[in-house]
Amino acid sequence: MKVVSSVFELSAVRASQWPQDGIPEIAFIGRSNVGKSSLLNALIGRKRLARVSGTPGKTQQVNFFLINGQFRFVDLPGYGYAAISRQERILLAQLIQSYLTGRGSLVRVAHLLDIRHDPMNSDVEFHHWLQELSTSLLVVATKADKISKNMQVKQRIRIAQVLQSRVPVVPVSAEKRTGLENLWSLFEEDLRGRGIVE
Repeated sequence: MKVVSSVFELSAVRASQWPQDGIPEIAFIGRSNVGKSSLLNALIGRKRLARVSGTPGKTQQVNFFLINGQFRFVDLPGYGYAAISRQERILLAQLIQSYLTGRGSLVRVAHLLDIRHDPMNSDVEFHHWLQELSTSLLVVATKADKISKNMQVKQRIRIAQVLQSRVPVVPVSAEKRTGLENLWSLFEEDLRGRGIVE
């Protein structure tokens, strides 16, 4: 996929603010420190379109990015140890659930996990919930440059075992820009089904 244009459209804190044009969307979600913004920037080929923060949990809205004028990447709030109040956590959880269960234009969910670590119980529970949705799902194993190629293979298998999942596990490195073509191949299949990619 050649990205010729990428535009940050809006940050939404409620469903009424989401775009209503039906353009296909690929959503990204993961723990607060998993490297979501870095991955989005690497896929798009821009350095700062998605804001990378040193403070985990900074994304507390649903961020929409229009790609090539034809589809969107959607950056969902991270889950985990974000330094926010219990009430704010509840509201974020409701926002995430509302998007994932009610968004007709959603064609794929990318669940991001750090390849260096086994999924935590909360990751496993969240992944099982994602599997119940009708949307296609994959696991993006980030920070692959931090371990050897042999360990990447082992961790792919290990992550799938811990998650008890058969969805694709794709190792990527935003820093080294490896694995991005494999991700794009899967995304192109999704978009082809919506008539976006020939």
